Amino acid sequence: MAKKPRTPPPPRPVQKRDGGNRPIQAPQRRDTPKSGGGIERRWLYWGAAVVVAIGIAVGLGVAFAGGGSGKSASTTGAPIDWSAVPNLQTGPPPWGPDWQHLPDRLQVLGLSQLSQEGTVLHIHQYLALYVNGQRVTLPPDVGIYDNSFITELHVHVGEPNIIHVESPVQKSFDLGQIFGEWGIRLTKNCVGNYCGKLAWWVDGVKQKGDPALLVLKDHEVITITLGKPPAKIQTSFAFSKYGL
Repeated sequence: MAKKPRTPPPPRPVQKRDGGNRPIQAPQRRDTPKSGGGIERRWLYWGAAVVVAIGIAVGLGVAFAGGGSGKSASTTGAPIDWSAVPNLQTGPPPWGPDWQHLPDRLQVLGLSQLSQEGTVLHIHQYLALYVNGQRVTLPPDVGIYDNSFITELHVHVGEPNIIHVESPVQKSFDLGQIFGEWGIRLTKNCVGNYCGKLAWWVDGVKQKGDPALLVLKDHEVITITLGKPPAKIQTSFAFSKYGL
């Protein structure tokens, strides 16, 4: 009986060789492991969710800290040693500008004698002050010495209660400095020689701490009351009326 012819084996693939006569292997494919991939993805999703939640919480915290106002008051100013401020006014209001004693107060207050208004920093605030139910005016010429020099913080004629902060250098100034020029002590409990229950607001938002430490910012409306506050706390002022 004749034998069936054997089927020849398939030809072996030819391996390509590089210049060194070594076989060139195709790059190996990196398959994603079948196990563990879903768990890693889930951890990534949870991590992203946590980051988003933290961001939302921080944003809400900032919003609530501002008390509903677009501006946040800063009370990180330098405290004033009122016992070192010479010739403070001790009588009842109304209080004059008391510019006669201004040169003696500047060093204690950290202010300077300027030949003209500074232009590097130029901002303004409005002050509403009440002592025992009486409205007290921040008078013109506070911070101006007999037309001989002007300081970084001052009040112009025709613009009572408007604080001008005009400095030749960029730095922070505090509410207590303008009161010091005026010769009126300001603390968390006292205005001048009058002490008791003091409250204060910035843009209608009630604040805590010492108002003298308030770092002044542009277009702030500052209300301070010692004793009974007015029926309505001022929240805005028409700075544009004065071109400010």
